[in-house]
Amino acid sequence: MDRLENFKVQIAIIVILQILALISLYSVGFNDINMVPMVVMLVLNIAIIVWIMVKFQKDREQRDIDISRILGHDAKDALLFGEVGIITYDEQYNATWINDFLEERKIDVVGKKLSSWIAEITDLFTGDVDVITATDDDHVYEITRKENAQVLYVRDITEYAVLKKRFESDGVVAGLLQLDNYMEIQQYVDEGKMAQINLQLRQPCVEWANKYGMFIRRLRSDRFLVILNERIFAQVVKDRFSILNTIRKNAEEIDVSITLSMSFARGTDDYQLLDTMVNDLLELAQSRGGDQAAVKKYGESVKYFGGNSEASEKRSKVRVRVMAQAIKEAIMESKRVFVVGHSNMDFDCMGSALCMSRIASAYGKECYVVSKSGGMEPQLKEAFTALEDELDSRHRFIEDEEATKLIGDGDLVIAVDHHNPKQTGAPMTVMSAKRIIVIDHHRRSEDFIGNPLLVYVETSASSVSELATELLPYQTNKVNISESEATIMYNGILVDTNRFRMRTGSRTFEAVAYLKKIGADSMKAENMLKEDYDDFEAKTSIMNWSEKYRGNMIIAAVNDNTIEDRTMMSQAADSLLNIKGIEASFVIANIKDNKVAVSARSKGEINVQVIMEKMHGGGHFSAAALQRDDTSVAAVDDELRAMIDEYIEENKEDTTDESNTTK
Repeated sequence: MDRLENFKVQIAIIVILQILALISLYSVGFNDINMVPMVVMLVLNIAIIVWIMVKFQKDREQRDIDISRILGHDAKDALLFGEVGIITYDEQYNATWINDFLEERKIDVVGKKLSSWIAEITDLFTGDVDVITATDDDHVYEITRKENAQVLYVRDITEYAVLKKRFESDGVVAGLLQLDNYMEIQQYVDEGKMAQINLQLRQPCVEWANKYGMFIRRLRSDRFLVILNERIFAQVVKDRFSILNTIRKNAEEIDVSITLSMSFARGTDDYQLLDTMVNDLLELAQSRGGDQAAVKKYGESVKYFGGNSEASEKRSKVRVRVMAQAIKEAIMESKRVFVVGHSNMDFDCMGSALCMSRIASAYGKECYVVSKSGGMEPQLKEAFTALEDELDSRHRFIEDEEATKLIGDGDLVIAVDHHNPKQTGAPMTVMSAKRIIVIDHHRRSEDFIGNPLLVYVETSASSVSELATELLPYQTNKVNISESEATIMYNGILVDTNRFRMRTGSRTFEAVAYLKKIGADSMKAENMLKEDYDDFEAKTSIMNWSEKYRGNMIIAAVNDNTIEDRTMMSQAADSLLNIKGIEASFVIANIKDNKVAVSARSKGEINVQVIMEKMHGGGHFSAAALQRDDTSVAAVDDELRAMIDEYIEENKEDTTDESNTTK
């Protein structure tokens, strides 16, 4: 029975009760009362009620006619068959009518605010959306607002929503697991040790995959292929890839430098594309130092999990010799060589550029160092000015625009100390190049110089000057490195290791020893790095803004002035690390061109690269940075604190997962 019929029954009951009341009054002896006015009032009352009922009926018929005119004469049956509801509403967004489909669903909304049924429905009136999806009881509805009319269409999409959710949860995810440095260690350990490595490191990978119900197959001694779906992948992400902690902990217990790199590709049913994505992601994870998972959904940016340990030395002298040979062959096949560094070149960038220039010259190639347009850090600029005559006689220094006029298809570009095209000091040269070699020591980011001929990215190296120095003994032609060039290269290593306090390995000291052997002067290097009183005062003023955060970190947010020299920020961040109990430091300041920059440093316990990447910056495990346009120091400071809190919470979860696994 619909609402109109209920209304009729209620009116009939009221009229009958009124008649019965009059009869009762008459029968109990109220004969002297003039009944005529009461009867007239009753008749008038009945007439008004009948008029209201007729009006109600006509309004309903007219509304049905209007709906039929909109949707067709067979609208009622069609709407019931298609499970489509219609709601009309007034200016106050109160429902004035619903069709039979919604009545059958017992949706009691007529005369009430539509938001009392589904809160999200307000978005149709106040937002820019015309369609919303909402849930009521066990049903999922798609609600559409009709333009230029006070009408809502309600479609039951429960079955579609269930199928969509199932389809999404069953989406294919491809993954690769690789034990970094496994093959190198296998070459020199005995069988007993390898059995221990396989039991403690390889077997847990298989058990971890089986725990989640993944398909896993070993591709080679150190690599596994895993196939899973989106539902399993969501569980793995929730657990934050706990296998990374397990492998790291087990490797420490058996004293081997093996970590786990993982990659997962998803978001497409093109299996060839998944294969390309998952292999590229694994290379990305390993080039960033390993001990992490690189994850990408097709069409979205890469996300990283883990990376909680500094990259260890994994390159062998065999690899160095192979790379030296490949670089030599690329130079020999080129007419000219152009060496480019990052913008605002530092000692490491310039030292490695000078070294690659001398290597190219050793093979009789015309070589140019594109350094005149990207800028230099003040200390390097001062040292460069002092050595200008000597360096100009041995190298050709040109601007980016000049290089683009010279470069041809057969020429070679060597990019040193960077791999991101956004950071290059010679963007036009890099864009014009057909043949590029990338030599870098920074953890690889998603943005990479396009189509490189050769990539030599070693995150375990202290500096690119270290990598360039290692190439020298393997050149077939004698490379003539002057004392000044060797000193600049030495300074590059000195600065990037914070005077051998960070990111140093045995190979670092071997490279330094080689540079000393060919003439590097440590006293001249120290003099190049000395700061004058103004610089000392500027660094001190930065440190005066310091504030401890989370007990073992310091943030210096400089609000009062603009710092022209970003080197000063990094030096201040390095100095703050000398404070007892401080594991990481962050300096935030305004720099030129209305930008805000952050310089982050760590002693090795805290991965500042991950924190900076959360803010779309980058760098090393223990040295990272970012810069932003059109913002304020205070805004970046607030965001940094939030990202630090998030980083700490994530690592608490990782620690908890690890302890639970141990139990």
